[in-house]
Amino acid sequence: MRFEKRDKLVMIGDSITDCGRARPYGEGRVEARGSGYVMQTDSLLQAAYPSLGIRVINMGISGNTVRDLQERWKSDVLDLKPDWLSILIGINDVWRQYDAPLMTEKHVYLEEYAVVLEKLVFETRSQLKGLVLMTPFYLESNEQDPMRATMDAYGAVVRRIAEKYDAVFVDTQAAMDQLLKHNYAAALAWDRVHPNQSGHMAIARAFLNAVGFDWRGEEA
Repeated sequence: MRFEKRDKLVMIGDSITDCGRARPYGEGRVEARGSGYVMQTDSLLQAAYPSLGIRVINMGISGNTVRDLQERWKSDVLDLKPDWLSILIGINDVWRQYDAPLMTEKHVYLEEYAVVLEKLVFETRSQLKGLVLMTPFYLESNEQDPMRATMDAYGAVVRRIAEKYDAVFVDTQAAMDQLLKHNYAAALAWDRVHPNQSGHMAIARAFLNAVGFDWRGEEA
């Protein structure tokens, strides 16, 4: 696995990351890391690799776009001095274009998304042992659906930036597509955005597989 002993992993994003995490920092007892994929990722790391003592901090904030990440980047990323950083952002950047089409000031179009995300990665990559970039997703199996097609375009930006900056790439849309082969979208997320625990576990599983997690753990 790519994580090393005592590594600090900061996971930042929007509501999919947030999931009710503690403030100001999402770490500590009980559900301080929220109830989603960050909590599941931490639990699996602690269970499978207890000797490593990996520190996981949830810095997601519900409703965030890449603009919001830029505004809080120093306090919520740089000042925490992570060894590893994961970023899952873009769902609201796309969603506001469809659920609030007239509120254009809330829209973060593809060009701005790409520029800001790459700027944040460029400023931070050299300070990290490793970076994980995760695609935004939409629980819709029809790739011709307008919002799904737009989300895929944003995901392609994430892939391009990950390749350019030697980051670990996690295709969370592909993980959700696998679930959609066997489940109706509304059964996974009433709004096709906020997944149930199975959806969050699919994200955690995709993340851990990407960083070389051995599901047999330290006894392997």
